[in-house]
Order: sequence, then C-alpha cells, then structure tokens
Amino acid sequence: MSELLPRTLTWPEVDPLRNLFELDEDAAKELARLVAPLLPSPEAIEELWWRSLDPVTEFLVARFGRWACGWNWSVGEGDSDGGVVDVWCCARHSVSTADVTAPLAVAALLEWRDWIEDLAERFSALAPPLQSVASSSSVDPWHWERACTRLVTVVADRTRAESGWYTHCKQVLGWFIAYNGIDEERAREIVERAIGGRFGSWIAPDAAAVDIVSSRFAQTVDGN
Repeated sequence: MSELLPRTLTWPEVDPLRNLFELDEDAAKELARLVAPLLPSPEAIEELWWRSLDPVTEFLVARFGRWACGWNWSVGEGDSDGGVVDVWCCARHSVSTADVTAPLAVAALLEWRDWIEDLAERFSALAPPLQSVASSSSVDPWHWERACTRLVTVVADRTRAESGWYTHCKQVLGWFIAYNGIDEERAREIVERAIGGRFGSWIAPDAAAVDIVSSRFAQTVDGN
C-alpha cells in the first residue's frame, strides 16, 4: 500500500502551502479521542506488526491529506526505517493503553508536520534567485551546492544518520528540486546521480562526502 508509505511522498503532497493544517489544544484532544479506538491491541501487533497501525494512518490521511502518513516515520528502525519523528518509536514499543498511546500518536503527527514546515522555510531561504527555474543554466551552481550541503546536514542530524536515513535525505533533496520547479522524474535522476550510493545506514557523512555529493548535485542540476 504505497499510499501509506512516507518515503513515496512527493513535494506537492507535503507542501504546507497546498496542505493547510492547524490543530489547537482542544482539537488535538479530540483527534486523540478519535484515534484511540483505531489503535491495535498487543496481540495484533505481534501477529502483524507492520500493518497494525494502518487503520490509524488511513484515518489521518483521509482527514488531513497524504502528508499525514509520515506521522510514525520515526528515527532508526521503527515502523519505517530512517525517519525524523522522535516521540514515536514503533508499534511494538510505543503502543500501550489507548489513553496513553492516542495522544502520543497525535504528538508524533505534530512533530512530523513541524518538520515539513521547517523544510519549507529552509527551501525558501535556500532557493536560487530565480525560484521558478525554467533554465538552471541561469543560476549560479553555488546556490545548488550550498542548498545540498545544508539539507544533507540537517537530515543527517534529524535522523541521527541511523538505519535507512539516506532514503529520506534523497527525498528531501528531491523535494527541494521540485520546490524550484523541476519535474519529479528529473529530480529523482538528479538526486540518484549526485548521491550514487555514497551514504549508508548508521554512518553520518563526513565533510568530504557531503562536498562530493553537493558538487555533483550542483553539476547535475546545472545540466538540466
């Protein structure tokens, strides 16, 4: 069910400007009340742990949009490898009683949303002068290189470079390119050529590796 996998999310699906969201304290409590009956029992987790939270995810996606499927994309080896959410670990370790777990799920959703909004702010700050990039040859490659360096660094930090972290790193770089008007297929090609297997699980990239990737990223975008 790819629609429930956060690693398949595109920038239009997460862009805060296209996917408005607001949850005050009262609304968060009401959301937790609605989530509570959808939570799995310990028995269900043991039987089919990787699918046990699907009802929660389906509900959040139906209510808020597909961006919400990242609510439990936790750091390290959680329900899905390589995310940024800290307050949620995984079904096996985060699910307890409904009155405790439901607010935790809502807090995880808010943490994921905060990350998306943080990225949007970073994208705005890092965007080349010509934000709608009809021809990247008109953009100084330094802008692309600087953006890649900063985005790789922040993703490595937020994911703590744990299991599968590079998947989200590639996704974020693709989102940034899409933010700047380059189509999704071309964005994936640019990112794959730039990273080329240089990042791995449980290994934070050193400055030399980041410099190489950022330079290749800039060169590849410049050849768009």
